[in-house]
Amino acid sequence: MNYVLSDIHGHYDKYTKMLEKIGFSDADTLYVLGDVVDRGPQGLRILQDMMLRGNVLPVIGNHEFMALQCMKFLVSEVTEKSIAGAERGFIEGFASWQMNGGGSTLDEFRGLSREERLDIMDYMGEFALYETVRAAGKDYVLVHAGLSGFSEKRPLDDYTLAELIFVSPDYGRVYYKDKYLVTGHLPTRAILGNPSPDRIYRANGHIAIDCGCGFGGDFGCICLESGEEFYV
Repeated sequence: MNYVLSDIHGHYDKYTKMLEKIGFSDADTLYVLGDVVDRGPQGLRILQDMMLRGNVLPVIGNHEFMALQCMKFLVSEVTEKSIAGAERGFIEGFASWQMNGGGSTLDEFRGLSREERLDIMDYMGEFALYETVRAAGKDYVLVHAGLSGFSEKRPLDDYTLAELIFVSPDYGRVYYKDKYLVTGHLPTRAILGNPSPDRIYRANGHIAIDCGCGFGGDFGCICLESGEEFYV
């Protein structure tokens, strides 16, 4: 079975409970659509678990992007050149990361050995920009946030990182006539007209799966073959 979840935001307990709930096994594949880290206390612990599972396929979210940029500087050798670089961009990026829940990830990062830090950074650097899946005769495009600048004729490889991880789609618009667009990033409680906040939202060829775990809401997961929804 193919399962998809997103926006765990450091809640390791909910992550492990979800794996138990879906009966996740070596025969299954789990797609994680980003924002594993920040806000909650154990995002890096989740990443360490994901690293050990060859059937867990991560897609980068904006929080991984922010965290990784800051981590690269924090583990680098302090030189006049690196300090000058920090003055140009690091301070602004670091402040943005901390304002968006990066404090918990930074605390966890400090508690790791240098080897563990480098392993996690290498892993995050390999996250896919998107995934495509065919399940039960249906085609799915999986991205963290959306497809900014969308055109049905535009190849997925043509989208920039920023277009995939920062801007949510227009859920009132049909993007693909023959595919489903699966996204996280925007909690479903924030989708205009959504009758079921903190539940997976489906409309107009969209499947939105961020159920607000990072803001005190539920943690959702969907099985692409059956369409069954799971919540913790």
